[in-house]
Amino acid sequence: MKKYPGLWDNLGVEPETLSSLTPETAFCPNRDCPASGQVGQGNLGVHSHKERRYICHLCAKTFSATTGTVFYRRQKEAALIARVVTLLAHGCPIQAIVVAFALDERTVRAWLDASGAHCQAVHEQLVEQPRPLGQVQADELRVKAQGVVLWVALAIQVQTRLWLGVEVSPQRDGALLARLITRVKRCASALGGALLFCTDGLASYPTQIKAVFREKEPRTTQGRCRLVAWPNLYIAQVVKQYTGKCVRGIQRRLVQGEAAAVAAVIKETQGAGGINTAFIERLNGTFRSCLCSLARRTRALGRKAERLAAGAFLVGTVYNFCTEHESLRLPGLVGGHKWLARTPAMASGLTEHRWSVKELLSYRVPPPRWQPPKRRGRMSQALKALIARWG
Repeated sequence: MKKYPGLWDNLGVEPETLSSLTPETAFCPNRDCPASGQVGQGNLGVHSHKERRYICHLCAKTFSATTGTVFYRRQKEAALIARVVTLLAHGCPIQAIVVAFALDERTVRAWLDASGAHCQAVHEQLVEQPRPLGQVQADELRVKAQGVVLWVALAIQVQTRLWLGVEVSPQRDGALLARLITRVKRCASALGGALLFCTDGLASYPTQIKAVFREKEPRTTQGRCRLVAWPNLYIAQVVKQYTGKCVRGIQRRLVQGEAAAVAAVIKETQGAGGINTAFIERLNGTFRSCLCSLARRTRALGRKAERLAAGAFLVGTVYNFCTEHESLRLPGLVGGHKWLARTPAMASGLTEHRWSVKELLSYRVPPPRWQPPKRRGRMSQALKALIARWG
């Protein structure tokens, strides 16, 4: 794996592999500990070199080097788990993995669920951070599951091809779109300039976008705060006109914003072209090819919406951090390379190199910061000292 330091100024946190984890780079995973999630504070020590366990001298709790990763308390080797998860993230059916590696089907499904939950935590910690988005495209996939039809809603940032989130629901309604747009809002910054949404012709999109992208206006008098819409928020839709099952025409509709401002955002984010949903439709094809239960006319039907969501988070996070995108490559600057390949996470400044799937599964998401317990009466001097040191 090659790293290219110094090429980006806005770099995120790089993953710590299990072999490089030390008391200086680890953190206490105990949520009740005042030092929870804090790195390099001198509160950790080695509890057992042989078992690779560490101890927090503040809360006296011990933990393993694999705590908080997919490899925690697994009986199989980390290399095998990473290999199987890589195959799952690239469309290999579970039945084929069971035959090839002589594994139990329940074991593979447990690894899929754990990887999906872990990737969701990584996505919420690293991707769902305020940044200028420019243009966002959103769409839904219709998935035929066992005995039910599910809808998978996706969103993508056009300029960096960064996948922004997924939501799964049995109904294609406003509640599904509201949850997806709320995820997009956590990735956006109100001070990041213009924000353009390009969607299909579903009528719920403009309503939910306008409802979610609002903020409370501070007021000095009593009463309810007024909700103010985000500035420079533009909405456009691409409506396909069908004759039977064939597309006979496309209507591009500007719902909110001026045509000149929308054209400027499109020129800045995608270079050329008009209002379209080509980027999210390309991402839909990637998801259908990488998640076997999304493929059309397949025997690998999904049984639960939760497992489908776990698989979607796995595929999307691997797409963001582990997959190099040809349209994002830059002219080579280091080591005589003709082209510098980049992942969507690299293009967004979240990382400086392409992660392997093992690095992704080894990334330890820190727990939330410690909150002092609420007690009646006066605080003790010991609690005041803890708040002053760790609060």
